[in-house]
Amino acid sequence: MAVDTTQRILFERPNLPELKRHYAVVDMHFHSELSDGHASIEAIAMRAAELGIGIAVTDHNCIHGAVEIDRFKEVFSIPGIELTSYEGTHLLVYFYDIKSLLRFYSRHVQPFMGAEIMSSLSLEMEDLIGRARQYETVVIFPHPYCGTYTGVHNPYFTNGRFDQILALADGVEVINSENLNKWNLKSALLGFNLNKAITGGSDGHRLVQMGRVVTIAGCAWRRRSFLDAIRRRRTRVIGKEIDILRKMTSSGAKLRSSMRHYPDLVQKNLRYLNTTSRAIRDNVKRSLNERLRDHRQRHGRT
Repeated sequence: MAVDTTQRILFERPNLPELKRHYAVVDMHFHSELSDGHASIEAIAMRAAELGIGIAVTDHNCIHGAVEIDRFKEVFSIPGIELTSYEGTHLLVYFYDIKSLLRFYSRHVQPFMGAEIMSSLSLEMEDLIGRARQYETVVIFPHPYCGTYTGVHNPYFTNGRFDQILALADGVEVINSENLNKWNLKSALLGFNLNKAITGGSDGHRLVQMGRVVTIAGCAWRRRSFLDAIRRRRTRVIGKEIDILRKMTSSGAKLRSSMRHYPDLVQKNLRYLNTTSRAIRDNVKRSLNERLRDHRQRHGRT
């Protein structure tokens, strides 16, 4: 199969043997057993080597997997972490070197950790991005459109704040194999309209998912070259969603993990799912209540 060089985003199963003949190929979003994944770092490294692709281990609020896979020199890896802001929204941050990742983690993640490793940090999104910008990084919003509050497009961020936050990041993840096709299409359209960096990844929690979505660049298989290609908008994303049965299995496993590791976020997620349709009404009601309170204060009434 010939490689299509005309489109930046392709919704099709990646032909990895063909792609890696011409490009550096990386699954930019993968989880290990150190957060809510199922595979060990050794197993992830072995699978990446078998497929002949690069991998970014982006565990939730945790860098131990990214540091460990860096020791497998036969594997092309990108140091990264998936952070959970105070609002419960996710953020992917990629680093050019392990030392910077270690410093960032010790100074800007560990002091703000919640009760569990996957709980929200006590930093709001703008602050989190600002801290990441103190280092040489690539900042990406994963699954910006999705069925939960973990994507940046959600009722917790007003339209104005949403636009401001998008401007702070390098770009967005346009295809995520665990996401629904309708949400990936919206994410892809967002990435296209923003004219910013685009990435894609499996968001894999099991080895079978690795390589379902990849980011490719016509550059050397080196971290700096690849991350620079992302920042300069010279990457393309190829992939598609996992089938519904695997999605149900993965979602069920993540839900069990979520209930065990961060019940506070599960409750927030359930509230989000139950109230999304009432978001506009609730915002209006909140605004009216605030105006009424201000009016009473100005006129000396309680």
